[in-house]
Amino acid sequence: MIMLVILFVIITIVTLRTNTMNFIKNITLKQFTYFTLQVLLIIAVYFGVKTYTQRNLAQDIPPTLSATLLSGQAFNLQAQRDKPLLLHFWATWCPVCKLEQSSIQSISNKHNVITVAMQSGDKAELNSYMHNEKLSFPVIVDNDGAITNRFGIQAVPVSFIINTEGKIVFIESGFTSSWGLKLRLWLANFL
Repeated sequence: MIMLVILFVIITIVTLRTNTMNFIKNITLKQFTYFTLQVLLIIAVYFGVKTYTQRNLAQDIPPTLSATLLSGQAFNLQAQRDKPLLLHFWATWCPVCKLEQSSIQSISNKHNVITVAMQSGDKAELNSYMHNEKLSFPVIVDNDGAITNRFGIQAVPVSFIINTEGKIVFIESGFTSSWGLKLRLWLANFL
């Protein structure tokens, strides 16, 4: 969010580039204070909503997760310790998840990624969806929502970054950019 605020300020300054000097000269302390308070309020609301939506999510040590992937391969979360892991919860019916799926696909080509499809149909329906969308990232089918409930998830998408010690080091709910997830995966090497 801080990056969004910085980007907003930069865009505003660039937009006013021709009149920047006049803009800066003519801005009063009252206007600057009002603008700063608005930015701080936006940041506070963002983090308040983020904290509220993540209040029930698994923290620190993730619940045990042993399942069969859509491909038929066995998966055990606790055995994944070679490099940081992105555990991504999504659904086929979720419009935000659809916006993120190309990023998750891209990340899965170079990073350790496991996804959990929440209440998105049976294996045949999910295989069809993956084929139609040209997706190949690993998927665990969670048709009844049991896995999702163990992680405390009430809405998707949610991404957990788990470090090599098996600890959750980052949680993101809602839309997350590809570069943001890649940065968190990289940082997880040091946490």
